[in-house]
Amino acid sequence: MKEIAIYGVGGFGREVLTLIQDINRQRHEWKIIGFFDDGYPAGEMINGLPTLGGMSSLNKWDREISVAVAIGNPATKKKIVNNICNRNVLFPTLIHPSVQIGDDNYVQIGKGCIICAENLITTNIIIGDFVILNLACTTGHDTTLGDYSAFMPSVNISGEVNIGSEVYVGTGAKIINQINIGEQTIVGAGAVVTKDLPARCTAVGVPAKPIKQR
Repeated sequence: MKEIAIYGVGGFGREVLTLIQDINRQRHEWKIIGFFDDGYPAGEMINGLPTLGGMSSLNKWDREISVAVAIGNPATKKKIVNNICNRNVLFPTLIHPSVQIGDDNYVQIGKGCIICAENLITTNIIIGDFVILNLACTTGHDTTLGDYSAFMPSVNISGEVNIGSEVYVGTGAKIINQINIGEQTIVGAGAVVTKDLPARCTAVGVPAKPIKQR
């Protein structure tokens, strides 16, 4: 069994723990050794597993270890990944056993992704590195999801959608077909995206409209 740790002990980190446990129920793949988090002292117990220290401890780890970076905020997650310089660290993609992928031959998934229970992914889809698809999302045909993007529970993405890097889409949002969303944009919970959104904006409402430009 391969050793794996989770970076981040927050709510999503503990949900990722249950995801890995569900994978192990299907096939004994992972030996879960604990959590890394800079906000917790080494040795504290979280959901039955020890904290192992923070970034400095991970960068000194002296054997091969897989790490799931369980951080929902795209910018924070990217910063953490960029600060991990230990060549012993691997970034596996974790896919819950309940996930349905329509055609494996035409779905490309990058490294370090976390795809939670009850996702549906159809065909001709490209998912970049370190993408989060939280519980019960749907991703339609001919869609591209950029690196470090994060999709909260029950997001529906129609076909022929192009989403840039570091995009955050809130719970229950819907994105209709043939939409482009620029990098680092935030889509609010429950929003319905019916028109293209520029980079680095915050968009909310039905239909979604930019309310803030960064």
